[in-house]
Amino acid sequence: MREKTYTTQQRHYMEEALFEADQAAIIGEVPIGAVIVHNGQIIGRGHNLREHGNDATLHAEVRAIEEACATLRSWRLNDCQLYVTIEPCLMCSGAIVNARIPEVFYGARDPKAGAVDSLYQTLTDDRLNHVVSVHEGLMAKDAGERMVSFFKAARKRQKAAKKVRKAAQQTER
Repeated sequence: MREKTYTTQQRHYMEEALFEADQAAIIGEVPIGAVIVHNGQIIGRGHNLREHGNDATLHAEVRAIEEACATLRSWRLNDCQLYVTIEPCLMCSGAIVNARIPEVFYGARDPKAGAVDSLYQTLTDDRLNHVVSVHEGLMAKDAGERMVSFFKAARKRQKAAKKVRKAAQQTER
C-alpha cells in the first residue's frame, strides 16, 4: 500500500469512479469505473462495456482516456489524474503510459489481472519512456465490495441456470 490518507477532493473523484462502476453493474458488466481529472474538472468518464460491445478493449480506463483525449483534443494527458476503482490491467496500464497520464489513483488490487502492483509494476517501471505516480487504496473497501458482490451474484445465477438445465433434461427423459 503506497498511500493511506487522501483529500476530500480525491475521495470525491473516486466516488465518481464508483458511480461509473455502479453504472456498469446495472447493465451486467464487471463493476469497474474510471474518471480523468484535468485542472479540477472531470473530462473523461468510463465504465466497462466489454459484454455489450463485444469488444475486449472496452475497459473503463480506455473509455475514460478516449473521452479525455477528445475533450482536450490531444492524445497527451500530461496534466491529468486517473481515478479507477480497481487496479488497471496490462492493456489499460499500457494505455495510461501511452497517454502520458502522470498520476493514477486506484481502489482495490486485482490479484488475477492487476498490472500496477499485483502481477506487474508497469506504471512504475523506469525502463519505459513514461513513469506514473501511483496511489493505491483510495476507497479500496468500497471498490472491492462491488467486485465481490458482482461475482457472487454471477456465480449464483450460473448455479441456478445449471439447475434449470438439469431439471429440463430430466423432464425430457
